[in-house]
Amino acid sequence: MIATLQCTVIDCPDPAALAAFYGKILGWRVNDSDPEWATLTAEDGRQFAFQRAPDHQPPRWPDPAHPQQMHLDFDVETRADAERAQRELIELGATFLHDSGGERSGFRVFNDPAGHPFCICYGQMGPN
Repeated sequence: MIATLQCTVIDCPDPAALAAFYGKILGWRVNDSDPEWATLTAEDGRQFAFQRAPDHQPPRWPDPAHPQQMHLDFDVETRADAERAQRELIELGATFLHDSGGERSGFRVFNDPAGHPFCICYGQMGPN
């Protein structure tokens, strides 16, 4: 091993707002004391960070001319859980993009408020 992962950093126009959005999804603690940088921290120390990028140009999923470059996947257990998550995510400011249509397993694609795509996956959680 050469190094360990410190955190994943996501560019956005408003770090505090995007950290709050993902904080509500994950239930993690937000530190937005720096207007240029916000962190989201789990109880076990895992982190996401959000850095201010004033000229941020969001991807346009699924347009290959403006690729997503990376995205986050979140797990829920069932399609009904994905439906509930979709309602809550839209209330938080996400934009619904696509439903894979699977009955027992699948995914739903959203944009976060800064335009980054992410997925709510269901029926894919395996035993721990």
